[in-house]
Amino acid sequence: MNKKNPWFALFWIALLLVALLLINSMLRVGQEVKLEYSQFKQYTRNGNMVKVSVAKDLIKGQFRDSDGVLKNFRTIPMEDHNLIKDMEDNKVLEFSAMGKGWVGPLLFNWGPMLLLIAFWFWMMRSTMGGSKQAMSFGKTKAKLAKTSVIKKVTFKDVAGCDEAKEELQEIIEFLKDPAKFQKLGGKIPKGLLLFGSPGTGKTLLARAVAGEADVPFFSSSGSEFVEMFVGVGASRVRDLFEQGRKASPCLLFIDEIDAVGRHRFAGIGGGHDEREQTLNQLLVEMDGFDTREGVILIAATNRPDVLDPALLRPGRFDRQVVVSAPALKDREEILLVHSKKIKLDKDVDLKIIARRTPGFVGADLANLVNEAALLAARNCQKSVNIKNMEEAIDRIIAGPQKKSRLMSDSEKRIVAYHEAGHALIAKLLPSADPVYKVSIVPRGFSLGQTLQLPEKDKYLTSKTDLLDRLVILLGGRVAEELVFFEVNTGDSDDISKATEIAVRMVSEFGMSDEIGPMALRRPNEEVFLGRDISSRRSRYSEETSKIIDKEVKSIISDARNRALKLLKENMARLIKIADYLLERESLSGEDIDKIIKEESVVPECEESIALEEKKKIVVEKEVTNAEVVDAKV
Repeated sequence: MNKKNPWFALFWIALLLVALLLINSMLRVGQEVKLEYSQFKQYTRNGNMVKVSVAKDLIKGQFRDSDGVLKNFRTIPMEDHNLIKDMEDNKVLEFSAMGKGWVGPLLFNWGPMLLLIAFWFWMMRSTMGGSKQAMSFGKTKAKLAKTSVIKKVTFKDVAGCDEAKEELQEIIEFLKDPAKFQKLGGKIPKGLLLFGSPGTGKTLLARAVAGEADVPFFSSSGSEFVEMFVGVGASRVRDLFEQGRKASPCLLFIDEIDAVGRHRFAGIGGGHDEREQTLNQLLVEMDGFDTREGVILIAATNRPDVLDPALLRPGRFDRQVVVSAPALKDREEILLVHSKKIKLDKDVDLKIIARRTPGFVGADLANLVNEAALLAARNCQKSVNIKNMEEAIDRIIAGPQKKSRLMSDSEKRIVAYHEAGHALIAKLLPSADPVYKVSIVPRGFSLGQTLQLPEKDKYLTSKTDLLDRLVILLGGRVAEELVFFEVNTGDSDDISKATEIAVRMVSEFGMSDEIGPMALRRPNEEVFLGRDISSRRSRYSEETSKIIDKEVKSIISDARNRALKLLKENMARLIKIADYLLERESLSGEDIDKIIKEESVVPECEESIALEEKKKIVVEKEVTNAEVVDAKV
């Protein structure tokens, strides 16, 4: 509702006046004493009446009671011809006939009805468009972006996503020069679907397309089409495409299209569900009887598995562009874009930061740079250094440090041996990812962490890699068993992850000799009601289930035995790593390499002193060189 509308102010003023009149009337009625007519006559004869007002069906005024207190009263009159004579004989100070006011009764009796009528007119005026139609619920809420705003974002602002940008470049060229494609008889795709994980830059790509093409760009979200009123969604879809045809050639962008494009008749509502009617209208507008070229629809979603098949067929969404998580090179480019406005130290190497952030999407990397800048500002630094970047990575992966969580010495020792077990086995296994950092500082829900980072992006995982991963996961638990001769609840997360990997090896990846190459379980994905509930029945017999359980147990037992053997053979190294962790709370991968090679590890304080001395030497050399130059001049 538009609060600048004059009807808005008038409505609340009228409501306030009626409320005040009603409250005043109720207060006055509550303060009046109700007298019987005989009591009224008695008080009159005794000379206690001070003020009397007479109407046809009511007498009210003031009187003094037996204690001399002045009170208001009201009574119902009866047929009494001597009333006026009694008033005169007993010398009532003020006697009058009560007037018939019309404002009070009107507001009291008709006030609520008048308020309802005023509210209805107010709603009608606030929902009417410029053309003063009855209501504008059916009008699209899509926003036409201004040219000055569109041109601010181009492909230069979108790092990575090279394959997606190539697909979109063809759309841009068609919008700029349609004759180039039409003379060969080619048709440009009517729709283009961008899908990928959250934060990969789908919406940013759509904005960049609008900036490059320099054509009208209408943007909306899927949730704007579905309302509580039946038929509104379909009407808004029609209005959106009608506006697009008037501004042809143009781009229409619908973000989170899964809000309206979900699979029809999926168990939610009936065949005439409002969402389904909206989807039907969208299907018709994209490729129905009345279609005209020049309107290109771009949609984005992170749930392509729930979209209706009719929406994904050629002729509607002809192109489906995957916006995947950025690779190593792409992460470096994204970091470069987001760090343009950040003052970085010379020791910050974005290549190293990109290598340390596998699996991070564009939104994560933007958050990483911002977190590092906030940490530097908190410490009153003049620039962002490598320590700020590393702390920001740890905060995003595991959460901020829990400085208030104080562990006892015995618990700290258990965590140190647990993390030392993970780190030592990861160093001893040749196919494992390199250990980047080991810490017993509580972060988030974890009491410690062993961070492994791959040297390069991996797209395939072998059976050997998975088995080694199981050995590393169980290394912490086995280390506790060897040193403390018991286990605790802190191992639950490792056991859960190890069990999940083993189950998938047997039932999904076909890595069990007993079961063979059979897919006995659906890949991990979110359940979609109506499509998956009925189809999630067991694909195998009870006997096969027993074999799966046996194979899973065998894989985990073998991994535990390998971890036990490795740690028994390297017990001295395990104890040494744990002692260093108890002393320093965190170790780098280089520190663990030195411990395994039985080299001395320089304490952190000595490292910082050495770095400071190096900086002083460099500064002194620069000053000396400057003095020499001045002397020569």
